[in-house]
Amino acid sequence: MNYFIILTLVVVLIIVVALIYLYNRLVRARNQLREAWSGMEVQLKLRHDLVPSIVAVVKGYATHEEELLTAVTRERNLAAEVTSSADLAAAAEKKLGHEMLTVLALKENYPTLKADQGFRDLMKELVSIEDQIQYARRYYNGSVRDLNNAIETFPSSVVAGVFGFVLASPFEVESLTERLSPTVKI
Repeated sequence: MNYFIILTLVVVLIIVVALIYLYNRLVRARNQLREAWSGMEVQLKLRHDLVPSIVAVVKGYATHEEELLTAVTRERNLAAEVTSSADLAAAAEKKLGHEMLTVLALKENYPTLKADQGFRDLMKELVSIEDQIQYARRYYNGSVRDLNNAIETFPSSVVAGVFGFVLASPFEVESLTERLSPTVKI
């Protein structure tokens, strides 16, 4: 009889330790995802801070591109206002990124803009920020993958369901047209 009680206690202890381990693994993955999104937000804020300078420089050269510059400013403001979820913020940032690509394409139509030292300095800074956003996006998407794998694999899927862990969405380009270079019509 003592062996049965000891065996039962050992099995219960193993199950409890396994549940604790799986729960902690899910919490670590969720916290890594939060940290990754925080890194994205830092880089996106740098881009937001740079947008007004770029728009101001481009306005001096491209007065008839007012609609595009207004769209960029509008998308920047919309992206800056989104704080409720990573999914909403990612959608807003994608739109802003696409509008910024269109502004960058303007330099091909304005040789004097392309030659302006202030514009070139801003473009170098923007390229650097976009590179950092790309790295942060990769880290974030890797964290999304890790969390989603932990949530969807057995037996941690049971623990995830009990404790309310939810799948995360990656930060990605949604359509093929967003991957293409923008065209600028004058």
